[in-house]
Amino acid sequence: MLTERAAVVTSELAGNLDRHAINGSIVVQRPVIGLGVDVLAADDGPGMADVGHWLLDGNTTTGTLGTGLGAVGRMATVFRIRSAPRSGTLAAARVLLPGTPAGPAAAAGHFCLPRDGEDHCGDAIALAELTDGWAAVVVDGLGHGPEAAGAADAAIRVFRQNPDRPFPHQLATMHRALRATRGAAVALARITSGRLEFCGVGNVTGTTISGDGRSRVLLSIPGVVGFALPAAQVRHATLAAGDLVVLHTDGVDHTWRTPAGATQPSNALLLAAHLAHRHRNPRDDAAMLALHPDQLC
Repeated sequence: MLTERAAVVTSELAGNLDRHAINGSIVVQRPVIGLGVDVLAADDGPGMADVGHWLLDGNTTTGTLGTGLGAVGRMATVFRIRSAPRSGTLAAARVLLPGTPAGPAAAAGHFCLPRDGEDHCGDAIALAELTDGWAAVVVDGLGHGPEAAGAADAAIRVFRQNPDRPFPHQLATMHRALRATRGAAVALARITSGRLEFCGVGNVTGTTISGDGRSRVLLSIPGVVGFALPAAQVRHATLAAGDLVVLHTDGVDHTWRTPAGATQPSNALLLAAHLAHRHRNPRDDAAMLALHPDQLC
């Protein structure tokens, strides 16, 4: 059942790109929350003035049955779409096992994409539920290919063993585990009751985005986990309802946080589709994780 639903959703969104899109892209991956499939689609095509109209079965511009977007909405556990004339379309669908609550499932968006021409991605992410909140990590293994992926995987294994470790202890444990690897940049985040703790080493970045589009950058400090580990510096931020927390590697360019950021998608899944399509550097591995803290509960 899950396989068939995921196949239909992927086929419909990919078919729309083929029929209507200019410079379209699609990402199919495992979700960071739950068991299933994520499909992120984006394009620079003509866009739609009335998205709701095209979500109704029977409305089509291509002479088909017109069930494309309507079918996606019915079969996906979570479906988000944003479009406007001459601005292209962003669509994100998460198809999970039947019975999975839609609330937490909609609270996170992500991607991990290898450099063009590579089979292995040297960037990685993980998310873990704690007794009093959530912990997240984004890792950028140095370089590209299998050795970079090995370094990132080693850091993720340490995180998953005990995601509730204090940040200095977490980084020190990762540092020991990564000594035989190329090393990695690491960003750690912990979200508890309206509070964010962040600690980053190397070229990884944290950002909080408020409901009105204002952003606050949480900078990492220079260093390489597994090679040259500096003293951990933990940064704190207060989170309000509707805030978004974003972690990403340097394979995602920083220009998405320009003053025009207020027009960026405020939904975690759509932001993942947007950044993968418009702000990913194809000559580098890239990973990002976006979280709605008030929806993770």
